Amino acid sequence: MILSDTAILAAIDCGDIVVEPFDRDRLGTNSYDVCLGKNLACYVDDVLDARVHNQVERFEIAPEGIVLAPGKTYLGVTEEYTETRRYVPFLEGKSSVGRLGIDIHATAGKGDVGFCNHWTLEISVAQSVRVYAGMPIGQLIYFHVGGEIAVDYSSKSSAKYNERTPYPVESMMWKNNF
Repeated sequence: MILSDTAILAAIDCGDIVVEPFDRDRLGTNSYDVCLGKNLACYVDDVLDARVHNQVERFEIAPEGIVLAPGKTYLGVTEEYTETRRYVPFLEGKSSVGRLGIDIHATAGKGDVGFCNHWTLEISVAQSVRVYAGMPIGQLIYFHVGGEIAVDYSSKSSAKYNERTPYPVESMMWKNNF
């Protein structure tokens, strides 16, 4: 079951959901709109290796925006820091963003109960498009969880994305044993 606007507000009031900064105008009927942060990153190498810590170059979006090009993966970040203690957060792109040919995540649209951080976005575009820091980029939808959580994400020793940062975080696949 998806949380409604009043359920999201109640969860924020009791601390089960944290959104910083919170703007009441971004609360939809059953979602919360998040914005593109000013920090982006791109991988340095053209060929990435899943067993290696691939390095990224970080940069800021200038006030006049930045043109994203097809065929490249951009790691973006939400302006908002979020915490979700009792619900499963899903991040989806806004339809206005999709209509510009922008995908905000390749595979990582679902968060975990206990995820506490800014969301890293895996941005790709169908054609060149100019984007701006602070533009609406996605929406968080919260789902109820059936059953008790034994260990939430922020408490897992295997969690690879726990360090709070306002910067996009590159893949940590290399930390897995395979």
